[in-house]
Amino acid sequence: MKHGFADVWPVVHTERERLVADLNDLPVDAWTTPSLCPGWDVHDVLAHLVDSATTTRFGFARRMIRARFDFDRDNATGIARRKCEDPRDTLEALRAVAGSTDTPPADPATRLVEAFVHGEDIRRPLDITSQYPVDFVVAALRYQAKTAAGFGGGRERIAGLRLIAVDAEFEHGADSGDEVRGRAIDLLLAVSGRVLPAGALTGAGAATLTS
Repeated sequence: MKHGFADVWPVVHTERERLVADLNDLPVDAWTTPSLCPGWDVHDVLAHLVDSATTTRFGFARRMIRARFDFDRDNATGIARRKCEDPRDTLEALRAVAGSTDTPPADPATRLVEAFVHGEDIRRPLDITSQYPVDFVVAALRYQAKTAAGFGGGRERIAGLRLIAVDAEFEHGADSGDEVRGRAIDLLLAVSGRVLPAGALTGAGAATLTS
């Protein structure tokens, strides 16, 4: 089922609020913990979430021109803009924009991808566990599975594989492909290029995907 922004925003707003609550009492020294997102610590990811929540369609177009259409450069600029000296101030900034509906010009599913993947980018290295609405995780997973890596997806990573969620109605890929089984959230992270612990995914294709 394809979700529109009217379906997606309540979920995104809730996820932002839940993340703020999870990080409310985080010790100062924990903010520099490396996240699952390569090259970013958990404070960087938080600043990126603030930046994304305050980026409009028109603003995104201007930013990309300034960044010469280099997404990595634009992300780095956005993090530098939103990352406060005191991480608690960055957290308060996310709290303030948790209900924002500003967004770059993108499919509504990208807002789910951002909320779930970046939420886990922060939580897992900090040993914070969370539950996500599985139907919407599947929507994010379907989007990532069909989207090229150059646009933030993971289509190339799963070429020749068959993904099967063990906690939701989700299967993707040719019947003849090597199977990869796991929770929808773990499949979403793997398709999005995140490293998972051993055993998070099973099946003949698990090693291929997690490598």
